Amino acid sequence: MEEAATGGAFSAILNGLAWFFGNIAMSFYNLGYALTHPASWLDWSNSESVMRFVYYGASVELFFVILTTFIVLTAIGMWRHSVMWGMVRGLEAFHNTVGRVAAWAGLIMVLQQVIIIFVQRIFARPDISFGFGVPVTFDVSWWSEELKLYNAMIVALCLAYTFVQGGHVRVDLLYAPAKYRTKKVIDMFGSLVFMMPMAGLMWLYSWYFLWRHLIVPKPSASEGLERLVMKARALRWNVETIGFSPNGFSAYFLFKILIVVMCGFIFLQGVVFFWRSYLEWKEGPESEGKYHDHDNLGPGEEAYDHAEF
Repeated sequence: MEEAATGGAFSAILNGLAWFFGNIAMSFYNLGYALTHPASWLDWSNSESVMRFVYYGASVELFFVILTTFIVLTAIGMWRHSVMWGMVRGLEAFHNTVGRVAAWAGLIMVLQQVIIIFVQRIFARPDISFGFGVPVTFDVSWWSEELKLYNAMIVALCLAYTFVQGGHVRVDLLYAPAKYRTKKVIDMFGSLVFMMPMAGLMWLYSWYFLWRHLIVPKPSASEGLERLVMKARALRWNVETIGFSPNGFSAYFLFKILIVVMCGFIFLQGVVFFWRSYLEWKEGPESEGKYHDHDNLGPGEEAYDHAEF
């Protein structure tokens, strides 16, 4: 009995390893096929292409394509540090640019709130119109609820930017007194074990949460590609336009899109943080903060670098 159990466990391990490395090998083919046959998943005039896009957006195939790409790029970067530094600088610049642009939503939100108050209290108007020629006109309550979209944009699009700028407060008793190289090991471990897997898990839930409010029949994460392609025969767009009030904001699907984008940004920043931590660990204390594009808040004021208490 013990020998049978040991043999079964050994066989299961071998099967698992074969499945893992088999998917790693297939990821090269899957990526190549997706790039050379974009119409099979990007031609949204074809309902089957839409369902393929939905399936592959949170599939095992996509997971292994991303994993393999990460492994290959990391291996190249370990061989040539200049390549890894280039990827770090490029992705951090991307997150900084997106965050700095999205941060202006805060000003827009304040100005729009002021306009709403003036229209309601001074001009006693029930609606607000923006634009010339064919203006966009909605009820005041629509514009009031739409303010939440600006909040969501700031949160979703500025998370990675804030991380790059060191704006997230870290409260700990072990990290602060640790040695330089120990800190970098902790950062690499946190990126691989916590940040990237959590972003991936959030993506899986938010992906189908988004598409269940865009199309019918509603897709499910438990359905395979064949099943979804079969359901494509009855596919039609059913974009969520229900507000919390009769005349309220009617584009709540935008919030769900922002959730998916946020998860992607967090995952990318986890990758960047791992690469930066590795390079700073490998090259020593003199490389800490290398190529950091920190915002200057004013004369004598510098952005916090992972504020600690």
